[in-house]
Amino acid sequence: MRPRSGHMSSRPSSARPFTAQSRPPQPSTARPWTAQSRPGTARPQTAVSTKHEASYVISLLESRGIAHEIGMAALDKETGRVMFVQLSDCPTYVKTLHQLHVHPPSLILVPDTFLSATDTTTGSSGKRPSSTSMLVEYIAEEFPHVPIEAVARRYWNDSAGLEFITQLCVEDDERAATLVAAINKYYALSALCALFKHAENRMNTRYAACSLRIRYVPVEGTMMIDPETARSLELVNNINHKKLAHSLFGILNHTYTAMASRLLRTNILSPITVHSAIEARLESVEELVQSEDKFSEIRDALKMLNKMDFDKLISSLAATEVQVSSSAKSASARVSQMLSLRNLVKNLPFLQKALNGSRSQLLQIVHDMIADDRLTKIEEAIAENLNDEAGPAKGGLAGVNSRVYAVKANRNRLLDVARETYKENVGDIHQLCTSLSEKHSLPLTLVYQESGFVFGLKKDELEGELPKGFLHVSMQKGRWLFSAMELKKLNARMKDALDETLILSDKIIQDLVSEILAYSGALYTASEAVALVDLLWSFAHASIMRNYVRPEFTGTLALKAARHPILETVQSAGTTVPNDVYCCDSSYFQIIQGPNMSGKSTYLRQIGLLTIMAMCGCFVPAEYASFRVHDALLSRLSNDDDIEKSLSTFANEMTSSAMILGLATSSSLVLIDELGRGTSPVEGVGISHAIAEELIKHKVVTFRVARLRNGLLIGCSVSSSLRQLVTTLSRQPAVVKWFTSGSSSKFHSDPGVQHITNSRQRTRQTASNFGMVFQYKIVDGVSEDTDHYGLELARLADLPNDVTTEGKRVATALADLDARRDEESRTTLLAIRRRALLKLRTQLTQTLDYSTLPDEELVAYLARFQRDIVKVMRETL
Repeated sequence: MRPRSGHMSSRPSSARPFTAQSRPPQPSTARPWTAQSRPGTARPQTAVSTKHEASYVISLLESRGIAHEIGMAALDKETGRVMFVQLSDCPTYVKTLHQLHVHPPSLILVPDTFLSATDTTTGSSGKRPSSTSMLVEYIAEEFPHVPIEAVARRYWNDSAGLEFITQLCVEDDERAATLVAAINKYYALSALCALFKHAENRMNTRYAACSLRIRYVPVEGTMMIDPETARSLELVNNINHKKLAHSLFGILNHTYTAMASRLLRTNILSPITVHSAIEARLESVEELVQSEDKFSEIRDALKMLNKMDFDKLISSLAATEVQVSSSAKSASARVSQMLSLRNLVKNLPFLQKALNGSRSQLLQIVHDMIADDRLTKIEEAIAENLNDEAGPAKGGLAGVNSRVYAVKANRNRLLDVARETYKENVGDIHQLCTSLSEKHSLPLTLVYQESGFVFGLKKDELEGELPKGFLHVSMQKGRWLFSAMELKKLNARMKDALDETLILSDKIIQDLVSEILAYSGALYTASEAVALVDLLWSFAHASIMRNYVRPEFTGTLALKAARHPILETVQSAGTTVPNDVYCCDSSYFQIIQGPNMSGKSTYLRQIGLLTIMAMCGCFVPAEYASFRVHDALLSRLSNDDDIEKSLSTFANEMTSSAMILGLATSSSLVLIDELGRGTSPVEGVGISHAIAEELIKHKVVTFRVARLRNGLLIGCSVSSSLRQLVTTLSRQPAVVKWFTSGSSSKFHSDPGVQHITNSRQRTRQTASNFGMVFQYKIVDGVSEDTDHYGLELARLADLPNDVTTEGKRVATALADLDARRDEESRTTLLAIRRRALLKLRTQLTQTLDYSTLPDEELVAYLARFQRDIVKVMRETL
């Protein structure tokens, strides 16, 4: 039975289905829907903007009932690329919102049955539901400035959507895969149909047959990063200053082409999860890093394509207005596009030559994609019709002349006559300038503007006033600009000749476009190839600049001397503190403790950023790096109220936790910063323990920060909730505890002296002349120094010695009592044995799968495992 969309009574029963050729009535012109004020929903706050301007028109369709099956289609207005996807989402629509962030929308289309009668005017589809779809409300909250437009339900037709794909999808190697993937995707095909109907009827645009790159985007092959995590980790924007390049996108973006920049953004927001594909990218980046000649040759070839946008150019050629305009302006644009295309195909062989002899398989594939015979045919067709001497269509008079003389002579007699007339008119204008200069004894020059020529004269070359007869006098950039009646007449004649020239040239260009579009598949393939090699070169450039290393994927997260990639670009060279990370099957739940400002949150963000970099195929800032392949990166990294949604800090924490528990699997990476601080200590430890137990049960790789809260006088340096949480989780063998090391110091404050810390320290100064030095180093176990963090500050505050001594004695006695209880506890001994056995199992598995040691060293390595486990068993049994 055919599935049905949510919020509709039945499928439309028209006499015949809409086809790509048929012209349906105009869709409903209901006003765009905007978000209404309502109580907040159970979803965390998310990021809303990126460096790239929103350019996608997106259509969305949801199934009925509780399944939350979503069909989505997106058309990039700039490049003409089309994607469609069908996915199963959770009640908070996190996956759908993620796709919307990957493809930033400028307009969102939904069926009119998704909007209530109070939210938009009633269209031709009849009765409206009593309430607006939850999907629409979530989207409106996430993208408050993006209009949501209702489209009549009859335009959401799966069979017509499939016919659109069949007619418009470009003829290339992926066409068959796209058609196969589209089968039985009812919601995605329906969304695609509505999207193209909107393009025809509202955007007034149709596309030539077999001219669009339409792709089905599988969700399974990429890592899901929820929008809140993307915002907190500063993946594409800096949180505080969006125009700054202090983001992961900013530090990795050294691309030359617009396609590569878009590909980088997409990869950062949804890294690939196919191990073989990641390794292929890493191999290519390594070759570029190691081969200086190859790196330089590819850079020089990419410079020739600098700032080009292949996709936008191909889309402009493929798209035609419903009522084809023959105005000089549109003709000029098409001539310019053809000149840009000629420049593109002429420079591609240089990139092909630079890729010759590549060792890595991916660069060889890119070479073959560019070495397409159809590109040669396109170049020959252009060379047959266009002049080689005509340069690229730039601005000013040179750009106008390049368009006028773009088409070769003797292709059209009327065109030759029009060009000769244009040439004579320009000559008359120059002759007028010469005669007026001689008449008035002024060094007049000609300045070309959009409206035509004007006279120019430097400010210091004019004494007194201009002679009579000059009009429209103005001052611009230190020179006088003015016109004359005779010049205006000549400009009008020249403009008529210019328009006629461009219109006659456009007829030849349109025939050439029809011929080229037969090979549009080769152009799209070349665009993908250039974008990929540009992206890999950008990764190599960043790796060389900042001394990154190639990561491995061994199933274990192991980083040696890893650095925060964004932080090290902001700080002075050598001042970023490196840290080690180790996480395997025996230690997949890790708690990081430490006082405020000791670097815990930075440590968590560093793990997330490096994981994304490695899964994108880029080298990472570390001395050694090994990663797992994760299917999702989920986090709770901010602790702010959300006044707009009427959510307190604790409510925000719980909505984020619900999202994490609903999406996390054993292959996910979860980062949690100070969960449970927004409520009472007892409730906080209870909910934190329950969430931790659930994550541990599913073996989710989790890093959790717990901040130390300190009392100064009584010496209780660790909050009771944190101590209880560490204790309650200690029986879990996979739980590992870390702390950030710190030490105290005292110094004299001097208003005229700036205190400078070394590369591994940072001093926090209070109002008095004392402070704490944080080492920013992560150490195994539970901190002894930070247990008395408050006492150290009290001592530095010059409290009486007997007070601080007594406080330290009581705190030490209580700590020793807790330690003796832990040592004598049967539960503690059992937890130690379990942890040791789990660690042994993990070590043996890793040795079996990845060890390359010689036999003698392997035997010694295993013997050390044996000694360690025997020692633990003797001490605990």
